[in-house]
Amino acid sequence: MSLKNPADRWGGVSQLLHWTTVVLIVVIAYIGLTMGDLPNGPEKIKTYALHKSIGLTILGLVVLRVLWRLIAGAPHPVPGSPRWQERIATLTHLGIYVLLFAIPISGWVVNSSAGYPLQWFGLFNLPDIVGESHDLHEAAEEAHELMFWLLALMVAAHAGAAFYHHLFQQDATLARMLPRGWLKVHATTAGATEAAPPASSPQSPNE
Repeated sequence: MSLKNPADRWGGVSQLLHWTTVVLIVVIAYIGLTMGDLPNGPEKIKTYALHKSIGLTILGLVVLRVLWRLIAGAPHPVPGSPRWQERIATLTHLGIYVLLFAIPISGWVVNSSAGYPLQWFGLFNLPDIVGESHDLHEAAEEAHELMFWLLALMVAAHAGAAFYHHLFQQDATLARMLPRGWLKVHATTAGATEAAPPASSPQSPNE
């Protein structure tokens, strides 16, 4: 498996960062939607701390993904994809990246404005980024929740588009974010994809 991104697919590092982020989003979404119903006590405090730590981890992964994309480039668009689909994919991916950065930051603001300490898995403390403020806390909390639901909508659209491409257009959009050979790709499309020119560009939208 290539670590950098060849012309026809995403490389090993990009795949690892992508799927690790996906798993963490699912986990933190479940925790975030259920932790408010927990009874007050040590278990609830631990669950909130875990939620914050995973959020900080996602923030770090987003930074790594952006840096790696600048270093490794991106594969060419899947051959035969209409230009309008590429543009929608570009906007969707941009929106997801922005939200994956903004949601943890808003959570950090929620925590700081409430005056709570912020730790990463109990290993070290992070500084407050704002002072205590009830009004700011309430506004940041609302923004945090709103952006989460917007992210859920965009991720669902992103995943739905990938499966649509795989099941109906039978192209390599989904397969190239998985290790080679994990998914069957239509022979014609696979051949066209492998024949793509060797250059890569960080502007490709098909992640």
